Amino acid sequence: MVAEDKKAHDVVALDVRGLTIITDYFVIASANNETAIRALSNGMIERLVQDGVRPWHVEGTAAGGWILLDYGDVVIHVFHDDRRFFYDLEGLWGDAPQFKT
Repeated sequence: MVAEDKKAHDVVALDVRGLTIITDYFVIASANNETAIRALSNGMIERLVQDGVRPWHVEGTAAGGWILLDYGDVVIHVFHDDRRFFYDLEGLWGDAPQFKT
């Protein structure tokens, strides 16, 4: 799994179907530094491209502490630890079932 290979931690998926029309799932992962954030997001993009899946949109920067990969039905958030705590998507979407990976 790319997340494990790139040293991601606290990876969780939120099932937001029925709570929003934006997407069906949020996948949230943390990394310790800019290099790890960049490697994790690039690794995910590369792995999914191998399966013929390309992101609709990529937003944010490793230097900003948050990169968002939008695949339509799935939106991946790669956070620096402090940014993840600040934005608290798990708390914001507290009604969504969570799955640890």
